Amino acid sequence: MPVKGVQRVINNYRLKVGEISGARTEAGVYAVLSQGGAMAQTMVPTDTNNLFNSQYEPQITKEGGKTVGHLGYTAAYAPWVHEAPGTLSGQPRANGNGDYWDPSGEPKFLTKGFDQIKGRVMTILKASYRAK
Repeated sequence: MPVKGVQRVINNYRLKVGEISGARTEAGVYAVLSQGGAMAQTMVPTDTNNLFNSQYEPQITKEGGKTVGHLGYTAAYAPWVHEAPGTLSGQPRANGNGDYWDPSGEPKFLTKGFDQIKGRVMTILKASYRAK
């Protein structure tokens, strides 16, 4: 007796795989980047708010069959502030705009922002795959 519906199962499988590897994966990566970026924003040192306001929206690309996301800051000095040791923390700024790293700024703010959500990444991704 021949098996019926095999072609339909194959077609539905291909559709589902395409959906998962496309829009749902991109949505999941975007959600992770958004939440990590939001946590990082709580630790960005503020003097003029230029650095804080320079965070760009998550960028999602396909590279070699993988979905890759990027998030960062457009301010030219962002890498130096991120990598600064924070040794001036609490000392007054020369320009009179409060103290260095105040009120809640921290070195490695972007890395620390993503470290804070590390335990929730799988939950965030699973939610994006469950969404319809």
